[in-house]
Amino acid sequence: MSIKEKVEEIQTNLPKNVTLIAVSKTRTLDEIKEVYNAGIRIFGENKVQELIDKIENADFEAEWHLIGHLQTNKVKYIAGKVELIHSLDSIKLLNEIEKVYSKKSLTAKVLIQINIGEEESKTGINLSELESIVQASEDCKNVKVMGLMAVIPQGNKAECRYYFSKMNKIFLELKERKFNNIEMKYLSMGMTNDYKYAVSEGSNMVRIGEGIFGKRFYNIK
Repeated sequence: MSIKEKVEEIQTNLPKNVTLIAVSKTRTLDEIKEVYNAGIRIFGENKVQELIDKIENADFEAEWHLIGHLQTNKVKYIAGKVELIHSLDSIKLLNEIEKVYSKKSLTAKVLIQINIGEEESKTGINLSELESIVQASEDCKNVKVMGLMAVIPQGNKAECRYYFSKMNKIFLELKERKFNNIEMKYLSMGMTNDYKYAVSEGSNMVRIGEGIFGKRFYNIK
């Protein structure tokens, strides 16, 4: 199946309100251009340096999202270059984004990443930290929280649905509250193997890599 056919198949499975992000980490610009030519305009990268290299060398106009963990010392490199940061996972990072974007008179759009499975191997805040980061976000002038993101534990259909449903419940509860600086617009969850479950449980932004580009091959020169 060609990349164009894969993109079309995924899009037929997605409701109109769901945003599709092509996860392009480790992919070449030629591969990304092929996906771009198939109609995708939003690409997600995990590493800051790789993201910046691609933005600076791409010969096409795309929207770039940072979906991987963001270190505080890397914030200065992405200011003004990414549309959405999916991985706000600490008040320390929030404060650094606020400081860097304030100096440049920019506004950062971010998602709060929740470690919904409380896995030690994953980044993201635990639920017990959510209220404090929400309140800290309310004090910001140059950071706008646009929703939530999660990478759920691997599991069967029922387990996936459980975590997606739990995330959607949190999302909807926050959506009901009145905030000055927080808008629950995006619920970013669901990847190649589970995006259909995610969408059925309320996701409106999915991040798909292998389902579009094919299998990833590492350490091949």
